[in-house]
Parts: sequence; structure tokens; C-alpha cells
Amino acid sequence: MYENQDSRSEPSLPLRDGGNRQGADAGIRLVVAISSRALFDLGESHQVFVEQGVDAYLAYQVSHENDVLEPGVAFRLTRKLLALNEQLGERGRVDVILLSRNSSDTGLRVFNSIRHHALDITRAAFTGGASPYRYVEAFGAHLFLSADPSDVREALAAGCAAATILPAQPLGDNAADTPLRIAFDGDAVLFSDESERIFRRDGLDAFNANEIAAASVPLSDGPFKGFLMALQRIQALFPANNQSPLRTALITSRGAPSHERVIRTLRAWNIRIDEALFLSGLNKGPFLTGFDADIFFDDQENHCLDARDLVATGHVPHGIANTD
Repeated sequence: MYENQDSRSEPSLPLRDGGNRQGADAGIRLVVAISSRALFDLGESHQVFVEQGVDAYLAYQVSHENDVLEPGVAFRLTRKLLALNEQLGERGRVDVILLSRNSSDTGLRVFNSIRHHALDITRAAFTGGASPYRYVEAFGAHLFLSADPSDVREALAAGCAAATILPAQPLGDNAADTPLRIAFDGDAVLFSDESERIFRRDGLDAFNANEIAAASVPLSDGPFKGFLMALQRIQALFPANNQSPLRTALITSRGAPSHERVIRTLRAWNIRIDEALFLSGLNKGPFLTGFDADIFFDDQENHCLDARDLVATGHVPHGIANTD
């Protein structure tokens, strides 16, 4: 289907780091852009596109436009993001924007399904096969989630936090009134990959020696720093305790003694992470289950593949682990 159609690369559009990008009257906002294939299960219609082409796909979607789409991998996340608005009131708002390679004709089925599932999504861009990443900045998005890796890479290059939602069996739609829990890897996601490069080139001992020597030097920004800052501004509107409806976790393969630089970096950024797990190489899956994460972001594809059957997982194709 159009969500996976090749596109020509576009010029990069630099985004400001966090901040209010919706105008003077926007208040405190968190804006998440999501593709239709991440939000809904479009596997059957996508197969029509792959096997029969664009015209057959168009005819299929129009003839099925009143058939409700089933939830996709990121559906539960979307519902819980939107549920925050009930508790935010006038203090802030979470907006979810639909960015889709569908045309307006084929996109009608998506909007019909949004209405059926009672999702408060009113803004969308249907690009008719072109990459929708060009509208990430125009909508002021802090995060872009897509099933198309090429769109994700272009959004990252343009300065927006972005991740490829890995295909998996959608998880149960747990209660929207339970806390939204978002988990992040550290290096090449929240932070740059500067230390990861040392590890891959020179090994663990050199990595630890570097982190000890630079413990008081904050790590450089990673692609998800701006998104984490936007989450922080929303979190600040709720009490800073374990009853908050939004919780974050750092789940990293780092362990002591490299933990100190991470803690001091977050302190320098004035960012609160609710839970920090330093696993020193342990498998992240059981800890994601323990945290009850709604989504997990990691730059290493093997970690993402291990996690995707436990939690909605976004692969961040950034840094040395993705240079090939």
C-alpha cells in the first residue's frame, strides 16, 4: 500500500529542540505523529498493494471503507496518550496527528476507523504515496512513529525523534486510566553514540575508562532528547510521585561504573527519569515486562526484536549500530 511506497529524499528541515512549536496560544503540548500502519492493522490491504499494485489497493480500500480496521501495534499507546487530556484539562494537551502515505480516498477508511474507536484525532496529512515526513515540523511533532523505515530515517535526519514500529501481534488494549509508561535505551537514543563508538572500536575496558574520566561531562544530545523534554513538561503538570499518569524509564545495557555519567547528564539537562535500570548486559525483556512499558525505544535491532512480543517497540535507526 502507499505506506510502503518508495519516495525521493527531500531536503532536511531542522527542528527546534523541544519548545512550543504550535504558536503562542498552544500552551504546554506534546505532539505525536503516527502512520496509519502503526495505528491500525492494515496487513490485508497492504498485501493487496504488494501483490496487485496501487489501483487494486485503491479499489480495495474504497470498497471496504466502512469496514472497521482492527488495532495495530501502536493503538494502545495512542489511546493512552489521548487519555492524558482528561487529566490535563486546560493545563496542557496531547495531540496525535495522522501522517499517511494513503490518498484522501484510501484514507477515508482510516478516519472511519478512528471515529469507530472514539479516538480524538482530528488532524491528518494524506500524501498519496509521497513521504509524509515533510509535515512533521509543520505539525510541530515531537515524535514520529511509522512502519516505514525510510520515512523514519528522513524524519531523524530532519531533527525529529522518530522510530520504526516493529511488526508484532498487537497487545491487549489495557485500561486507558492506567499510567502511560515509556521506556528508553540510552546511547544513540537519549544520548549521542559517542561512547558506544568507543565500546565498539576499543572494547568494554576502554569504554568504562572513558566514562569514568568523563563522568562529570554531560553526554551530547541524542535524537530523543527533545521528545523526552516535551514529556517532562507534561509530567511537570502532575504530582512527582508514583501515582502520576505518565512515567518514564531508562533501560540501558550500561552498568557500574558507566552509570554515573548518565545520571549526571540527566541532572545537567534538568530531566526527571522515574526509573533507571542499569543492566550491565542483561536481556531487557523481563525488565520491560516489570516496568509494564507501553512502548520501548532502542537503537539496536537485536534488542528491539527481543522486545517486540512483550511491548510495542520502536527501532531508532541512529548511530554506529545502524551505519551499515
